[in-house]
Order: sequence, then C-alpha cells, then structure tokens
Amino acid sequence: MLCSMTSDPAATVSEPAAPARRAPAGAAVLREDVTRAIRAAVLEELATVGFARMSIEGIARRAGVGKTAVYRRWKSKLHLVLDLVGAFATDGLPVPATGSLYGDVRALLEVMSHVLRHPVASAVIPDLLVEAARQPEIADAVRGALLAGERGMAEGIVSEAVARGELAPGTDPGRALDLAIGPLYWRQVVVRDEVPASYLDELARSVVAGMKAAAG
Repeated sequence: MLCSMTSDPAATVSEPAAPARRAPAGAAVLREDVTRAIRAAVLEELATVGFARMSIEGIARRAGVGKTAVYRRWKSKLHLVLDLVGAFATDGLPVPATGSLYGDVRALLEVMSHVLRHPVASAVIPDLLVEAARQPEIADAVRGALLAGERGMAEGIVSEAVARGELAPGTDPGRALDLAIGPLYWRQVVVRDEVPASYLDELARSVVAGMKAAAG
C-alpha cells in the first residue's frame, strides 16, 4: 500500500516488509496449548490421587504428552505445583483502599478466604508445607509462592494506616498476617469449617485491635 503523497518522493514508496524472525537454532519452542493441557492435567491428578501420589508420568499421560514436555517446563512435580499455586495467589492484586484500617483488613480477609476455597489450595497447601519441612532447600520457594502476594498486601495496608495515623510508625506487617491469616487458614484448611461473613467481620475487628495493641 502506498503512503500518502508528500514533498519527499521517496516517501511514496513503502518500505519492504521485514523478514519473519526465526527462533534460534536448537531453541525449544514451548507451545502454549501443551502448557495449558499439562496444568489442567495437574488439577485433575490432584483431585484424583493427591499431591503425594501424583507423578510426572501420570500428569503426562493425562495431558496426552510425553514426560519430556513436562520436564521442559518444570524440573519436578513440586515446582509444577508451586507454579499453579502462584497463578491463583494474591500476587499482583491491588492493595485494598477502603479508607480505613478495618475496611482494608476485612478486604484482605475476603481475598484470602476466596483463595483458600480454591480446590488447589485446600488440596495442595498442607502437602506443600509438609514438603518444605522435609526439604529445607525448597522451603524458601514454598514460602515465596504462598506468602509473596499476601505480604505485599499487608505492607500496603500497614503503610496506609500509618499515613492516616491509625497505626504507629514501625508497625510490623508480618504481625498483621499472623493475626489475620493464621486463624483463617486454621478454620478453612485445617478444620474445614464454614466461614460466613460474620466470622470475617469479627476476625477483622480482632486483627485491628491486636495490631493497635501491639503498636502501642
């Protein structure tokens, strides 16, 4: 297609199309449809046999691919599951901005309650914590997958509360997570009890009171 006429005659001629880029020789091209099939197979395997009995062979068979296709993407079933956990965790979610410490904590609890209801979380997180205790070398990876997003949200909540004068400078965001996520995790994942809105309301009030008492 010719360009519109200008005073420069050369501008009336379009530039030749750039040649299509080729992948470097020997580079592995990871097909996205295969990656999606493997992730879907992991979810099905977890639901069927659980994390402890899940195997790369079973995942590959269910996904209709070879084991090599799995190992090209993840070096072990643990790393595969960590990737899945990270995909539905709170990493990247905006920090709650309700205008009050109570409102922000309540919003955080709502998000975490939703995350913990996910079948991957309820089935896999307890097993991941066991694996982390058995293998200290992977403990950091497990903590990162489970806590990175939550820690970022807690830091944002505390920072905003300090700016509003609701919390004292130097308040530890980690304490907020301990006070909020600990009881919620125990109720939803360990005890597997219902978590009505009234429970989240009460827990949010307790967390706020505990943070203010600790800061004072």
